[in-house]
Amino acid sequence: SCDVLFHFAGLGCGTLAVLEQNEAGIVLLRSFDWNDGLFDVTWSENNENVLITCSGDGSLQIWDMAKTKGPLQVYKEHTLEAYSVDWSQTRGEQLVVSGSWDQTAKLWDPAVGKSLCTFKGHEGVIYSTIWSPHIPGCFASASGDQTLRIWDVKTPGVKLVIPAHQAEVLSCDWCKYDENLLVTGAVDCSLKGWDLRNIRQPVFVLLGHTYAIRRVKFSPFHATILASCSYDFTVRFWDFSKPNALLETVEHHTEFTCGLDLSLHNRGQV
Repeated sequence: SCDVLFHFAGLGCGTLAVLEQNEAGIVLLRSFDWNDGLFDVTWSENNENVLITCSGDGSLQIWDMAKTKGPLQVYKEHTLEAYSVDWSQTRGEQLVVSGSWDQTAKLWDPAVGKSLCTFKGHEGVIYSTIWSPHIPGCFASASGDQTLRIWDVKTPGVKLVIPAHQAEVLSCDWCKYDENLLVTGAVDCSLKGWDLRNIRQPVFVLLGHTYAIRRVKFSPFHATILASCSYDFTVRFWDFSKPNALLETVEHHTEFTCGLDLSLHNRGQV
């Protein structure tokens, strides 16, 4: 299993670094340069050598680790920064969704040279677009317009609009154990859980971060555990089923903590 790291270098240049963890520690396997900042990355679900990144110039890049340089393909349709990209998790689907500061999400089939569909409705920057791990063709988006939205690729309009926070929503994720449960993280420093069957109020609210929450992820191994990271430099672990939900605060970073993910292979690895 490989891990991915972004390095921002020079004026508006981005690097995709593919790392491997072995007995010697963490070693660099491959690195690829792009002429603008890279904001997000997703592994292909059908080819272990393929990744897709998205960039400050609005484009998506498909990279193959088996190739020496340059992306296999570049998709340039978003008119502003492409900030989020995700590869579908459900079986039999090879679909990618991207979200942009141009307030649109786009659906892609990596085998097709142009987007299949554009999703409009957000009234602010889209920060996060995440596929449902359960429901084929369904994804969620989080936006600066303070909403979480649920979309179905078979219909161009939005399926559900959740006024999630009274602040910009920077991140969202789906529970791996409950197809109706999502979490949002926002500039108001709170995490909120949402049940799609009743969106009038959140099913949980988690407080503790002292600056904007940049990324939130549910555990792949525990139904009620999630992790978040923030501009307060911390990573926090929560169990929303407990009265004292905050399990741990990790203060290893000395700057904004912008991203995190939980290993699918190693229960304890983040």
